[in-house]
Amino acid sequence: MSFRKVTIIIWALAVILFLLALHHNFLSLSSLLRNDVSDSGIVGLQPIDFTANFHQHPVNERQEEIPVVIAASEDRLGGTIAAINSIHQNTRSNVIFYIVTFNRTADHLRSWLNSGSLKSIRYKIVNFDTKLLEGKVKEDPDQGESMKPLTFARFYLPILVPSAKKAIYMDDDVIVQGDILALYNTPLKPGHAAAFSEDCDSASTKVMIRGAGNQYNYIGYLDYKKERIRKLSMKASTCSFNPGVFVANLTEWKRQNVTNQLEKWMKLNVDRTLAGSITTPPLLIVFYQQHSTIDPMWNVRHLGSSAGKRYSPQFVKAAKLLHWNGHFKPWGRAASYADVWEKWYIPDPTGKFSLIRRHMDTSNIK
Repeated sequence: MSFRKVTIIIWALAVILFLLALHHNFLSLSSLLRNDVSDSGIVGLQPIDFTANFHQHPVNERQEEIPVVIAASEDRLGGTIAAINSIHQNTRSNVIFYIVTFNRTADHLRSWLNSGSLKSIRYKIVNFDTKLLEGKVKEDPDQGESMKPLTFARFYLPILVPSAKKAIYMDDDVIVQGDILALYNTPLKPGHAAAFSEDCDSASTKVMIRGAGNQYNYIGYLDYKKERIRKLSMKASTCSFNPGVFVANLTEWKRQNVTNQLEKWMKLNVDRTLAGSITTPPLLIVFYQQHSTIDPMWNVRHLGSSAGKRYSPQFVKAAKLLHWNGHFKPWGRAASYADVWEKWYIPDPTGKFSLIRRHMDTSNIK
């Protein structure tokens, strides 16, 4: 055999060995990344990580993905965990959580999610860059929760979930008792980019109106003495809606440039010259008579408006989603129906977060 032939054979064997090694590495990488979601790569909302998909309940991977967007601030992290756990335990649908937070909270959040029953969920942690809000909001200690940057994550849904056509947004002070698939399947009318629960159409709101002032219609949120508001020709008596839980048609959202519209009204109201609050008014203006509605039982709210109980145990049990909007959070010192919320709470394995509410007599819902 000639020297040339031997050289060719050696090179051929080397190439074969290289290809085998490359194939092995590719299979390992594919196994690691299976079911992953690609990063958006958009400045301001940067993905931090994503976990693989190992479900506790049987899930049909051919089902449509249900993106659920929820914020996670360090001081309210227990609320986010309880909300995620309640969704996860009550569905067999193909849910992926997009958890919006800050880099400084990511490690704490990740350690919590990787413990106990939440190990099997699919999630992506997305860093929220506060530079997005420059020139649109001003610091004001009197505004409390409404001034926290993560409150505005809902304005940027198409950036958070770039590849989805539809998504659910919900606040961190909720518990889901129904199958999230039913909420996701809420029909949206043609041309509507979102569906909310209106403040005049639910039994929960009607119970609360007695002590809620006018915060069930537009005049309760917007200053109709201002010419810019009057020029919009929006009826002051129009029923408002709660933006803490909604379903979004992201294709329509992008087509209408909803995020740009919301930012426009944030800038115009930066000194609160058009409204007293800063989160809800832009949404009310942009979606005026241009939104669909969700089943009222998917946002039974005002549980955080007082420490007392306003609903019957039967009504609370029948609710698909319970919402502790208001000052009295279920992880705080005093809250109504804290026992219902605590069923879904998972203690923090790091010990950084703990329930601070005083022990109160609570009745079990049977």
